Amino acid sequence: MSVRALWIISHEKGEHLSLRFARRFATVEHRAKILAGSSYTAVPEDNTVLQLLLTELGLSDPDKPFVALRDDCLYRQRSPALELRVDSPGKGMLWPVLAISHGPITLACLPLVDAPAEPRPALASLLSVSQGLTLLAGLQTFLLGSGSKPDMEVLASRLAMLPSVLLQVCPLGTPLDVPLPGAPSTPTVPTHAENQKQPAWKTGLHRGRAAVNVALIETVRSMQYGNRSRQDLWDVYGTVTCKCEVEGVLPNVMVTLTLPPNGSPLQDILVHPCVTSLDSSILSASSVDNFDGSAFSGPYKFPFSPPLEPFRLCSYTSQVPVPPILGSYQLKEEETQLRVSVTLKLHESVKNSFEYCEAHLPFFNRDQFGVVDVKVSSGQLDVSKEKNLLVWGLGQKFPKSREVTMEGKISFSGPTPGPTDPLCTELTAYIKLYFKVPDMTLSGCSVDQHSVQVYSSSKQRIITSRELQSKEYFIWNSTGSAPVSSGQMML
Repeated sequence: MSVRALWIISHEKGEHLSLRFARRFATVEHRAKILAGSSYTAVPEDNTVLQLLLTELGLSDPDKPFVALRDDCLYRQRSPALELRVDSPGKGMLWPVLAISHGPITLACLPLVDAPAEPRPALASLLSVSQGLTLLAGLQTFLLGSGSKPDMEVLASRLAMLPSVLLQVCPLGTPLDVPLPGAPSTPTVPTHAENQKQPAWKTGLHRGRAAVNVALIETVRSMQYGNRSRQDLWDVYGTVTCKCEVEGVLPNVMVTLTLPPNGSPLQDILVHPCVTSLDSSILSASSVDNFDGSAFSGPYKFPFSPPLEPFRLCSYTSQVPVPPILGSYQLKEEETQLRVSVTLKLHESVKNSFEYCEAHLPFFNRDQFGVVDVKVSSGQLDVSKEKNLLVWGLGQKFPKSREVTMEGKISFSGPTPGPTDPLCTELTAYIKLYFKVPDMTLSGCSVDQHSVQVYSSSKQRIITSRELQSKEYFIWNSTGSAPVSSGQMML
């Protein structure tokens, strides 16, 4: 798999969008021209690509939510692979352009497709798509780190390092590895010691003690309405990622996941192709079927022969009885102002120790904030009048009562209109929660050093971790209308 081009776009705090980094690989582009023949579409200038990407991602003109070429029902978007229509003299389409966004940056790349353009191959059949997304995800982690809020100074320094990093991880446009989090070390020169083997796929030697790193991350989503006529929804999606750092031939490994005695069985389990054998009963549990209590409940053993790069060993879903944070949101019109009342309660089963926890309350389709007279029982409240946004920082712990409240009034009398949203009109409003809880999972699923076996004569360092994080965690205003789904939430 090779990459024809790579772009990094910055869009910090809604300011001017800019292209922070661009790299093209001439040898890969030459191969693309030979493979495509008469259907070849050249990659246009970077500024042109920037405008096409921003339009496709809906970032070019926030006040223009509908673009016919992008949003028309006849156009089938094939996420995560975007299709960019090039209006150059030769015209044509660039596909698949892969893009991922996080925080202040968007990363995009155009992988080389080693298949006929027509009929267009299925995304699932293209190895270049999964490898391209892996490269982008690795670069994203390198640039932004794993913290809750990206450090812009660190981002600027990492962008300056990126050319030398790409020489190591993606020489001549062919990804060989993903960059490690943190500042890259200086490329090392292989030694000629008899006991030292230089892997052909890596430009630098792994130095230090051999290690196996296993990380379990559960992501919870929720839609809470505070209304008996609407059913609250939540779901849990878990992933187990592994990275093996050893020299020479990688040993076979077995990772075991365990559940507490009263834990719900894992469902919808998908495994990496490197898993060598698996009990068929592990794959039988599905969230689509009615749960009858007879499903396999562990332990879940995954023996595998690890690939060279970090990879996702398995993923799963789990049914949990309650969401981790229960919320109530009431917004009422009182003459020329809004009365806000919010209650958030941390469930007793959730560890009261957060890496971060924030509640964002946006107010759309109104004038800018005037007077904001809002009090919180715990944490700190930040007011962004330009964005009509309240950011309630709850810190790393809820109080002993595990309940926090917000009460107050907001008037709107700013000189200019605030942000708009076609969905959030009148009293249709929401709170969005962002949180991460280290060393716990909502399902109770766990992995520790004793549950990882490495079949090797040399001693390995075993590193395990687990965490719970939120994604699309909404609490809707109970006094207004809200979007309701009759089906199961999909991650």
